[in-house]
Amino acid sequence: MAVVTLNPTIRTDLVEATSTGAAAAVAKRVGVTLGRAVVSLLLVLALWQSLVWSWGEELSFTTRGPADVWNFMFGSEVDTEARALIISNLWITVGHAALGLTAGMIAAILVAFAFNLITPLEQSLMPVAMVLRSVPLVAMTPLMATVVGRGVVAVAMVGGIVTFFPMLVNLTLGMRSAPQQAVDLVKAYGGGRVAILLKVQFPSALPQLFAALRAAAPLAITGAMLAEFLLTGTGLGNSINVDRNQFKYDSMWAQAALATLVSVLIYAIAVGVEGGVLARFAPDRLKAAKAKA
Repeated sequence: MAVVTLNPTIRTDLVEATSTGAAAAVAKRVGVTLGRAVVSLLLVLALWQSLVWSWGEELSFTTRGPADVWNFMFGSEVDTEARALIISNLWITVGHAALGLTAGMIAAILVAFAFNLITPLEQSLMPVAMVLRSVPLVAMTPLMATVVGRGVVAVAMVGGIVTFFPMLVNLTLGMRSAPQQAVDLVKAYGGGRVAILLKVQFPSALPQLFAALRAAAPLAITGAMLAEFLLTGTGLGNSINVDRNQFKYDSMWAQAALATLVSVLIYAIAVGVEGGVLARFAPDRLKAAKAKA
């Protein structure tokens, strides 16, 4: 049987073409996601403004519309100190959200690996995890503060809970659905359970992992703001509450709008990361996602 050997230059061109195609697919997917998000956001803003106009004088003291928020943040008579404080609080909240999201994702991956390698562990602890998931986060947060205090650890735990449970369930189910032919192939070459987990099961579960990440990433902002409101006294979560008590409704609505906008951006970033990882480890799944888009 003849063996065909590609010229090194041709192999390099093929690799570059494949990488360029994957990058284009990722960019297109992110662009489509952002486009849809912008359209949805414009519809929400239009509905929001129309409701403010329809309410008229009845709620004009406490209610602000998109135009009011824009004027407060970027108008000619903007309070630069108030805007600087809002931006500072926004960065604090984004940092808390990133911390919680990262902690929840890492914990979910590690626990899913343990469940896969030690089956009795999953049978014992998965029901416990589902019971804990049913406890309202508002009720659980003060309990965590009692145990670990009101610092960074508590913030990471509150934000991580939002991410941990959906990722754990999706990742566990995704690893179970790994192709049996690939598992048998690794076994035939002498691979053990760890090799099967790392080379077959985990890459096969990446689409499920990122599906959970897309859903949980925007909620990380909610978890961070809840932790700030109940625990740390910093960030947007605390600032919105302070503004409400001091009747600073312009600032309060502006911060709520910024938190929503950041949630949309985080979702788009999650889609971009998903596209890049799938292009590297599961290009067939990326093509399917691209076709759906």
